[in-house]
Amino acid sequence: MHNEDSLNQKSRNRRRMFADVRFRTYGIFGLIIAGSALFFLLGNIFSTGYSAFQQTVITLEFNLDAETLGVTSTASLEEIQQANVAKVVKKSLYVIFPEISKRKDKRDLIKLLSLGAELDVRDLLILKPESIGSIVTLTVPMSSDADQFYKASLRGEDFKSRLKEKQKQWLQSLVESHRVSIQFNSDFFTNADSRYPELAGIGGAIVGTVYTLLICLMISFPLGVAAAIYLEEFSRDSFMTRIVEANINNLAAVPSVIFGLLGLAVILNVFGLPRSTPLAGGIVLALMTLPTIIIACRSAIKTVSPSIREAGMAMGASPIQVTFHHVMPAAMSGTLTGTIIGLAQALGETAPLLMIGMVAFIASVPGVPTDPATALPVQIYLWAESAERGFVEKTAAAIMVIIVFLIAMNLLAVLIRNRTRISNK
Repeated sequence: MHNEDSLNQKSRNRRRMFADVRFRTYGIFGLIIAGSALFFLLGNIFSTGYSAFQQTVITLEFNLDAETLGVTSTASLEEIQQANVAKVVKKSLYVIFPEISKRKDKRDLIKLLSLGAELDVRDLLILKPESIGSIVTLTVPMSSDADQFYKASLRGEDFKSRLKEKQKQWLQSLVESHRVSIQFNSDFFTNADSRYPELAGIGGAIVGTVYTLLICLMISFPLGVAAAIYLEEFSRDSFMTRIVEANINNLAAVPSVIFGLLGLAVILNVFGLPRSTPLAGGIVLALMTLPTIIIACRSAIKTVSPSIREAGMAMGASPIQVTFHHVMPAAMSGTLTGTIIGLAQALGETAPLLMIGMVAFIASVPGVPTDPATALPVQIYLWAESAERGFVEKTAAAIMVIIVFLIAMNLLAVLIRNRTRISNK
């Protein structure tokens, strides 16, 4: 009988051991699958988007002839802005290819250049009107098709370009004359959106995102912390309090598009705030982030030891003094961490901003929060819908930027939490 019990016990122990090994195997297998999927996704994004940080440019000599431009060096600013820079840009290429005489071929040749060439020449005339009548050398961007084809040729890829064979030959001739080169695409970080892929940038979206998050923080953080302090430290356990707590927990799980509908119906239509502005977007995101901050702050306050409250009360401090001088400094680590995580969630939201009109095409960088603007997630959405191949790499590059922002915000949350814990000790 004793031997039979011993065998049964060994059998149960083996089954438990096998179950433990099987559970660990499932967990490791799940981690491998998730890590592989993440690695594949990030690898695809980075391999597609890294080329957006490079720009194909061409160095040309521009003859700023007063007769061609139609203005002189003494012309007014308005007259200089109306100068015929397009003709100057065309002549800069015609000089290199004097054998091209057909009008159609000339049009195809000019398509190798970006509209940014005309903009750069015009900016030079505005900044240095005394340069009219001279020959200047400028490095200007090439068109998106030429840019994509040249970068693909450097990588040795078989790229299906929209360039015609004669355009490819002209481009090769320019490369052999050492006029074409690759440089860092600073315009990607300074320009706003554009209908031309080679000129489009995330500068306007970054400024709009910063304004939106600042407004979101200024509204949601003080309100969230104040609500958490009241519910956790001063409110009584009443029917109304339980309703408020239930609503806060439910709002944290409400789809973000509902907050967008709320912003459209109330913030825009009732209060009349301007559409497509960081001000309206920040208020909507603040409403969406508020429950997350309240829940995080309440959880941080609950972790504070009751002995801290008792010691403060024993020293004669009032309940408000105990809360703000003893409890909140100890709970600030979790509160700030929850706030930053809530802002990181708001950074990636698109649906609420689409509902309040931040999906509009904005070709300028906003100056103040009441100027029309877009945000990084919305900019990614707009570029992803475009059929232009040049916007494909811009979309992936913008995703890379927003991933860097999210990682930085999470690292900031970890840093603040660790420094706050050290200071509290």
